[in-house]
Amino acid sequence: MELRICIDVNDMDRAVAFYTEGLGLHCGRRFQSGFVELLGAGSPIDLLLQAEGSAPLPDQPDTRSFRRHWTPVHLDFVVSDIDAAVKRLLQHGAILEQPVTDRVWGRIAGLADPFGHGIDLLEFNDGGYDNIPSGQDALPT
Repeated sequence: MELRICIDVNDMDRAVAFYTEGLGLHCGRRFQSGFVELLGAGSPIDLLLQAEGSAPLPDQPDTRSFRRHWTPVHLDFVVSDIDAAVKRLLQHGAILEQPVTDRVWGRIAGLADPFGHGIDLLEFNDGGYDNIPSGQDALPT
């Protein structure tokens, strides 16, 4: 089974720059329908051009908004230099919501991309999640 991640955006050029220049992904296929495939992560990421205020499904009362929104699903990107990655993403329009914080397993930063989607950056130390004592969570609640 293959997992593909789809991200709705309302500005394709800005989205491609954010994810390629900010995170080091690279473009795969580009489709005239407003769909760009990004490669270089563990799963392909498909950027889908969608208009602000459009309905995600027919007869759906909710509409797309590219302001910061909350969803229980977000993306974690593992990076080797979290400080440099945060700096690059901020230059491309990210909003830092949780500064770089040390954990027993490494470091984490919480951001929002320019389209309101939450993303975390993780920088693992030697051992990574294996450093979490048995019975404890990776993140404090």
